[in-house]
Amino acid sequence: MTRHLIHYGIHFLVPVLIGLWFFKGDSFRVILILLAGILIDIDHLWAIPLYDPNRCSLGFHIFHTYWAIILYILLLFFKPTRLIGLALVIHIIADSVDCLLM
Repeated sequence: MTRHLIHYGIHFLVPVLIGLWFFKGDSFRVILILLAGILIDIDHLWAIPLYDPNRCSLGFHIFHTYWAIILYILLLFFKPTRLIGLALVIHIIADSVDCLLM
């Protein structure tokens, strides 16, 4: 129960807090972009079984591989892709916390 609260808190609360705290003039747009990081979970649709509460996403799903994570981190270094990179890194952090607490 606690694991899921932390996991989904990072997925949904952290993007809102970042948007409100650091992007005051453009917070709504930034929050939407950061929340869109959840879209990489589309790769869960290709897994069998579709949902396994005891499976760590990192290294298992295609958009959660370590090569993909390196790409997400690289996106942080370029201004045009910085927010997308941040959204994806937040997502990976949420998933890694979830994996650590299994």
